[in-house]
Amino acid sequence: MEDIAGMRVLPGMAVIVPVDAIEAKKAAIAAAAYPGPVYLRLGRGPVPVLTQESDSFRIGKGNLMRKGKDVTIVACGIMVNEALEAANTLSQEGIEASVINMHTVKPLDEALLLEEARRTGAVVTAEEHQINGGLGGAVAECLVRSYPVPVEMVAVNDTFGESGGERELQEKYGLTAKEIVPAARKAISRKPKR
Repeated sequence: MEDIAGMRVLPGMAVIVPVDAIEAKKAAIAAAAYPGPVYLRLGRGPVPVLTQESDSFRIGKGNLMRKGKDVTIVACGIMVNEALEAANTLSQEGIEASVINMHTVKPLDEALLLEEARRTGAVVTAEEHQINGGLGGAVAECLVRSYPVPVEMVAVNDTFGESGGERELQEKYGLTAKEIVPAARKAISRKPKR
């Protein structure tokens, strides 16, 4: 749960966290053609298939999977499914969330991130990684430089991981839609009053 941070600091290193098997295949092909080193992070367990063969994949270009107006949830890997589930729950409360599959943590798709941050005014990151140095850090670094908005992070909170079943560990470390929903509410509550 510390690997993304370690890889992100290496000069020229691309860091990719695919959402499913289809995207993992596309990422491997793209990595072979990439003009530099690539860290391709793959999980060990089965995951829902969220992409299609016809979906585009480019290193450094995230994919908007759902468009909303109130908050943007930026996720990678297995957390994209959790982000989509959280967006469905939020929708039942009248909160419309955008969901970005940010499969490339480095180089980050700053254009897509900034477009969505400007539109929604609040961001939540969700990742299966330590809260420090991963996707949340990359997103926060971009936003603080270019368009500061409230950001909440759903990640492992500075603790060592344990062995166990994937779902059991997600629940233990708060890496589910159940934690993304209140983080989204909190980010929205922190928006400047107009």
